[in-house]
Amino acid sequence: QVQLVESGGGLVQPGGSLRLSCAASGTPFTFTNYRMGWARQAPGKQRELVATATGGGSTTYADSVKGRFTISRDNAKNTVYLQMNSLTPEDTAVYYCNLLYGSNYWGKGTLVTVSS
Repeated sequence: QVQLVESGGGLVQPGGSLRLSCAASGTPFTFTNYRMGWARQAPGKQRELVATATGGGSTTYADSVKGRFTISRDNAKNTVYLQMNSLTPEDTAVYYCNLLYGSNYWGKGTLVTVSS
């Protein structure tokens, strides 16, 4: 049974940085087989996929975070990260880890609040 556990959320001031982590377990195949990603959902808004990374190292970013967020993965640790810089109040949301292999799997999310 696939499990994704996020950590690293919290309260940060505008302009600040946070690093989110997501540890995957229970995956039936080697971690590099899976496309990993991060999505976020702000109150009253739809979930938005903000960054993805394949096992081969290809990455994609939503326009809203391009140049500020960086996704990376440590395949030896079955872990994916999201480095978030230059945060603004518009980045406030619950951030979810995503694993794609046929089906989509989601973590329970970690709250990021950007406020002064």
